[in-house]
Amino acid sequence: MKIIAKTSSGIEDILVKEIETIGGKNIRKLKRSVEFEGDKRVLYLANYKLRTAVKIIVPIFDFKFKDVEDYYQKLYDYQWDKIFDPSYTLSIDSSVRSDFFNNTYYATLKAKDAIVDFFRKKTNVRPDIDKDDPDIKINIYVNKDYCNVSLDSSGQPLFKRGWRKNQGIAPINEVLAAAIVMMSEWNTQLPLLDFMCGSGTIPIEAAMIAFNIPPQIKRKSFSFMKWRDFDYRLWMQIIEEEHSKINYDKNIKIFANDISKKAVENTRENIRSAGLKDYIKVFNKSFDKLDFKHTMYIIFNPPYGKRIETKEEIYDFYKKIGDTLKNNFKNCEAWMITGNMEALKHLGLRTSKRVNLFNGQIEAKLVKYEIY
Repeated sequence: MKIIAKTSSGIEDILVKEIETIGGKNIRKLKRSVEFEGDKRVLYLANYKLRTAVKIIVPIFDFKFKDVEDYYQKLYDYQWDKIFDPSYTLSIDSSVRSDFFNNTYYATLKAKDAIVDFFRKKTNVRPDIDKDDPDIKINIYVNKDYCNVSLDSSGQPLFKRGWRKNQGIAPINEVLAAAIVMMSEWNTQLPLLDFMCGSGTIPIEAAMIAFNIPPQIKRKSFSFMKWRDFDYRLWMQIIEEEHSKINYDKNIKIFANDISKKAVENTRENIRSAGLKDYIKVFNKSFDKLDFKHTMYIIFNPPYGKRIETKEEIYDFYKKIGDTLKNNFKNCEAWMITGNMEALKHLGLRTSKRVNLFNGQIEAKLVKYEIY
């Protein structure tokens, strides 16, 4: 079957590498997504193991249509009862670029009517619509007179790992945090430090990568479990296999720090929730007061200046980061993601690598510094 893994801009290459490891074939990188082929096993593994995918969708059919009624009819004619039971709740997510529809809502409404009418006529039972947490999620893409219909196999977005108890202020997305750690190619023989850890996302995702913990280990359900062809035995076999690969290595050192007591409380609670309290050490200090006697591998996400009053203050703050790296972390490698390009110039360090990313809606850069 054809499968599409959705992600964020700039992360596609890392996602391609991940898909190779789960057995995906004929992999093709697209914009903010990767298309590949695989069987049910690959589909289940994609949902359970891909750290840098936001959701996994499966195209099921496509068609051309002459007008709105033809669009409705072709959706109505599909054998939806082969996919799912009408007792399940349903939602439809549409992307529409077509003169046949005044707006996306109209295309969504007609698709919903077609599917509900199909079940009502064939089974005398109609699926209820649930926009917040549906059992079945259908994606419809319309471009001019062409329509592609896919099933969202994930349900809730895959960045919702299940370990987060506290958000904190402007938390970094779990998918982005995992991507940054993987892009950095962290050598786990070196201790990893996030000295502005916020709610602990980067250290937690780093630990899950280092110990080979599946990102969805806490997840209880995915949409594909509601599909008629769900193979429970295969799913349990995958869970057992993946759990057997987890390796909690106490030689791997991970440190998290934040100046905010509240942030540290949030981090500790999230670490406990992730089952990692014995593997991540947390400090509550100003980052420039940290003192380590050995070489560190540093990954961090500093403030971008949204809540700092003046430009001078954020520029001074970034200069302090640069000075601290030069003075306190000699012979270290540091990776930083920021959405403030002007402040970045005040760090006073030469970057050895730059990657364009997005942190939510904010255009950002991941930069690497080698401190001599």
